[in-house]
This record gives sequence, structure tokens and C-alpha cells, in this order.
Amino acid sequence: MSESITKPNPYFKEYLPQEYKDIVEKEAFKKNKSFLDLGVVKELLEEHPLCAGCNLALSLKLILVALPNPEDTIIVGSTGCSSLALAQVGIHNIHSLFGNQNAVATGLKRALSIRFPDKVKDVVVMAGDGATADIGLDMTLHSWFRKEKITTIMFDNEIYANTGGQESGMTPCGRVVNMAPKGKKFSKINMPEIAKTSGCDYVAAVSVAKPKSVFSSVRKAILVAREIGPTYVQIFTPCPTNLKIKSSEAIIVAEEKVKQGEYPISEYISPQAEEYLKNLGELSQ
Repeated sequence: MSESITKPNPYFKEYLPQEYKDIVEKEAFKKNKSFLDLGVVKELLEEHPLCAGCNLALSLKLILVALPNPEDTIIVGSTGCSSLALAQVGIHNIHSLFGNQNAVATGLKRALSIRFPDKVKDVVVMAGDGATADIGLDMTLHSWFRKEKITTIMFDNEIYANTGGQESGMTPCGRVVNMAPKGKKFSKINMPEIAKTSGCDYVAAVSVAKPKSVFSSVRKAILVAREIGPTYVQIFTPCPTNLKIKSSEAIIVAEEKVKQGEYPISEYISPQAEEYLKNLGELSQ
């Protein structure tokens, strides 16, 4: 993989938005960025198609800053709001069919390991709750059962945001949403616990309201997936549009739900992963 794939064709460069040229030319592939680099360089086009106040857009920027080696990272996305944003970044990415992102990532990781045996190639899945925990749950779980060395990141907005706000398996019990006018009848799927029992060596549930925690968890998850086994990060990204939140208050709602205990924050590290991170000096990050 090379930076050249994102560089504009010189014959068309003058017609491209300045923002895209900024992403490519201003350190999009800078390795080992710090949390403090957020906002210093462009990670995502500012005129992206996501809604005003979208917490997913903010979490995506945090993820992109956290990538240990952007040039040698491939993001595998799926249908949903996140797929609209992935077209606006300067990192290699693949759009897969709805729900099969972990299967695509598995094949990709194995192929890269054969093609580049002496080089680190990080494969990171990014998808919503529908693609990860509902329609794509079988492929998500089997990649964990097989101990595939990929990182899975879920944007947990607790709803099917891209198709009108229907309930998903991640919607909390009792919440009134489209297709659940009397409130959802069963509890939210406990994906962090499922990830732990399915073989993930690093599991974290974080909130976009705690940006440093998102950065740290994503960084650790990708590093552990390189050598130890599958990893999972769940990021709470409440949707302002479908949950009827003012765009200016979306991040505040995310923070309040954590404070009130409605969104539990957690981190699990297997003994092997803990030793590995300790040797890398990343455990306390």
C-alpha cells in the first residue's frame, strides 16, 4: 500500500475540493499521532454528509488519529451512516455488503499476511450496531471464534440511524422509536460481554464524550490485534437526528448518559494482551 493511491491525478487536481487536498497533503499518513494532534491535521472532510452534531463523525476523527500506522491500515466498512463518512477520509478503505464486514476483513487480513509476511498490516472493521450486532452478528462472532487478528469497532448509536430510526438489538429496553411505538420489549445486547466470551483479547466500551478514552482504547485494540488476537471497541455515539436531540447538545447527552450509568464504560484485557501492552509501554495510556 502506498500514499500515492490517495494523491490527486495532476490533470484533475485543480477541480478537487481544497479540503480533500488538505487531507492528503497535511500528514494524513503521519504515524503514531498523539491525542493532541486531533484538529491539528484534517482527518475527515469538514463538509461530510453526516448530520450536524453527529457523534459518529467525531468518533471517526478520534479513531483516525489513533491509528498507529495509517499508511498500512485498511478500514473495512459496511452499509450505514459510517459508510457515508468513510468516503471522506484519506485512508485506504473498503465498503462491504451489510453485515459481512468481518468476513471481508478476515480474508483481507489473511491475504495481506501472505503477501507481506515481514510487514505489519492493520485491518480495522468499522460499522454500526445493525451491521455488527444484528444482521452481521454471525460473521462478527465467527471472526472472534477463529481468533482472527482484526479489530472490530462498533458505532453504537442504539438505533438504525441510516434508515429512519428503527429499533436495533442495541436499543435499550423500553425506548420508544420507530417500529417500537410502545417501547422496545427486550434488553440491549451486551456485546462487550459477548466479545469477551467469544475470544477477544481486548474489549472496551467507551463514549464519544470521553475522547481520550476512545483514542486510548482504539490504539490498544489495534496493537493487540497485531500479535495476540481479535479485539473489540464499542463507542457510544447517540444519534441527534433520530433521537430528537439538538445538534448542539448531542455530545452533552452522550456525557450525561455515562454519568447516569445508562451507558456503562468498561475495559477487559486478557493476560497475554496485558503483558504485550506492558512491553510496548501502552498499558497506562
